[in-house]
Amino acid sequence: MAVKVLILEDNPVARGFLCRVVRESFSDVSSITEAGDLEAVRRLLGHAAGQRAAASADPYQLILVDLELPDGSGLELLTELANYPATRIVTTLYSDDEHLFPALQCGADGYLLKEDRFEVLVEELQKIVRGQPPLSPAIARRLLTHFRTGEGFPAPASSVLHTGGGSVSMAVAAAPAAPAAPMDHERLTPRESEVLTYLSKGFTIKEIANLMGIKWFTVNDHIKSIYKKLNVSSRAEAAVLASKQGLV
Repeated sequence: MAVKVLILEDNPVARGFLCRVVRESFSDVSSITEAGDLEAVRRLLGHAAGQRAAASADPYQLILVDLELPDGSGLELLTELANYPATRIVTTLYSDDEHLFPALQCGADGYLLKEDRFEVLVEELQKIVRGQPPLSPAIARRLLTHFRTGEGFPAPASSVLHTGGGSVSMAVAAAPAAPAAPMDHERLTPRESEVLTYLSKGFTIKEIANLMGIKWFTVNDHIKSIYKKLNVSSRAEAAVLASKQGLV
């Protein structure tokens, strides 16, 4: 199973640049589909504006999303991709809090600055394989500053979205919704239990993929499912809970 990639970027030059970054980052890319606006992406994914995108028989595994688009904002797409089984990475020129935190709150798995050098973007994108969030260095520093000072996520009441006909406001959640009640660990599939065992032993996503004979994107999907079922948000939490409950 090779990796399918979708790139949403309205600037043709930037699209070409990101295609090169993706191909340099991963050796198992089967195809890269390019789209210049939200309408084109929704056609590709088979859903309408405001609806949740559902996975097809052959879904994309990696989606790069620009924020400022001719017909709306990438935040809209991130929200619509909430249930879609792909790693969602924002690629933008904006490093300010007003763009960063709403994107993370809307479900972005990473945040990269297109102004970074080619080599830096490749290195950051490759962190997906190692189970690390792909964050441009400037973004990582900004996040560290916020949490070290105890500020946490800012809570903007709304975010301005630029459209072809002007600007409109879209409400953004002031804080992430409260997590659902944890599910019983018995609901983990055998494959998920195996992945959790390897996670608790400190193996990287790439190492787990090699040990299990599957693609690293598949391992990443299993980890997302494990986190959701155990109601945790990190490898450390999952390992601790697994140990306490005798799962590993």
